[in-house]
Amino acid sequence: MLRDQIHWIVESYIRLVDWIAVETGFEDKLLHVHAGLLIFLLAKLATRRSLSSPIPLACVCAGELINEIFDRMHHGRWMPDTASDVVNTLFWPAMIFVLLRLQPGKASGRSGRR
Repeated sequence: MLRDQIHWIVESYIRLVDWIAVETGFEDKLLHVHAGLLIFLLAKLATRRSLSSPIPLACVCAGELINEIFDRMHHGRWMPDTASDVVNTLFWPAMIFVLLRLQPGKASGRSGRR
């Protein structure tokens, strides 16, 4: 019973991703970039945390982990593009996070002057 429910969730997710790819015409690599940034921004809005907080970045990591696990479950093996999928999803959210952490005054809107 639980196995059937998990299978249904995974297959529904794969169909949704495939539908998005067909409807947008975007390649898988570009979809990963967009998905990473979308999750990053939605997590910021949902948690009301700054993009310099590790929480939105952790949400991107969790989302990508789930995506790759679902791919593994669907295909029965890790795919050759798994590593590049992870890089494409995490790269820009991680760069934004690091940049904002290096400039905390600018990230929070404070000028640093008194």
